[in-house]
Amino acid sequence: MKGFELLCGTPKLFKTDFYQIDGLPITMKRLISALNIVVILSLTGCGWLGLRDRSDDYLLAEETAVTVVPQGMDKSVLGQIYPIPEIPVASVELVEFDVPRPQPASVNTFEQSVKIQSLEGRRWVLINVPPSEIWPRVRNVLNRSGVPAALADGSEGIIETVWVKFNSDDENSHRFRFQISPGVQLDSAEISAVHNQAPRAKEDQAQWPEISDDDQREKDMLSLLASDLAASADSASVSLLAQDIGGEAKVEVVIPEISDPFVMAKLSFDRTWASTLYSADRGGFAIIDQNRSEAVIYVNYTPETTEEPGFFARWFGGSDKILEVNYRILVQTVGANVEIRIVGAEGQGLNKAETLRLLKILRSNMS
Repeated sequence: MKGFELLCGTPKLFKTDFYQIDGLPITMKRLISALNIVVILSLTGCGWLGLRDRSDDYLLAEETAVTVVPQGMDKSVLGQIYPIPEIPVASVELVEFDVPRPQPASVNTFEQSVKIQSLEGRRWVLINVPPSEIWPRVRNVLNRSGVPAALADGSEGIIETVWVKFNSDDENSHRFRFQISPGVQLDSAEISAVHNQAPRAKEDQAQWPEISDDDQREKDMLSLLASDLAASADSASVSLLAQDIGGEAKVEVVIPEISDPFVMAKLSFDRTWASTLYSADRGGFAIIDQNRSEAVIYVNYTPETTEEPGFFARWFGGSDKILEVNYRILVQTVGANVEIRIVGAEGQGLNKAETLRLLKILRSNMS
């Protein structure tokens, strides 16, 4: 677009790419020119005004001499703001010690990702994923099954369902309480259930029982839950509310400073005893004998070797040798927990490295 402006008394032709200013008052023309200048300045940045970015100046700073305060003057204002404490040098007595191999995160690879275990009338679903992942999956299973949650406490791992009615029961209403807790192995979870029933119209008077009112309904619910969880094993959602379920590990190796190491199980004696037998068998221990009343398991453990048997051993069948007891596994109730210790064939103590090696084999296979 074109316009005329009088410059030094001579009419000159100029162009503008922004506005058509023919016929506009002089005041409007000046306003438009000022706006154009502002736009140009904003595009050129602060450097045009003599300002620059000083955020990286510290990279060019040079170390200066320490400031010396003249004698008699206050120098408290120049003190260290964040003083670095001195590390005391203590005398360390060097002793021989065999560094134990690190405990595997999860040596026990389950044949199935989801399975139901039972012991002494109790049953639970065992799944090798952490509680924070299993929590949203259990809630999804219940919602899809038409049994939504009436209460869900992620910090305690408890889900209580609403009252539901079954076609097979015209007189009672039913509900379930699920307890999700960490499993014995790392990154595993256990899900137990309790069934409660009450006459219809009297549900508000019902109390949760210690054991299920109907054992078969508990079993059916856990079977439904296990099969659905197995079918959705690829789910990877995580609940932040359920990250703290259970707190401490149920089974861990304890290494005291002045006594022998042992495995501490925060389980019942019955389950610890059964789990120890199972673990010993899976871990390569040959169980020679067991005495439950004395809580002792007599075993033979010989590390596997890759050496080929000799000519005479192959010829005369050297593999049929009789195994002798070389270790005892002690399962002892101490307070609210159960301790698992391992000693020699005659009850004598073992060196610390050997004890740790054997205990970690037992620990890694418990379930």
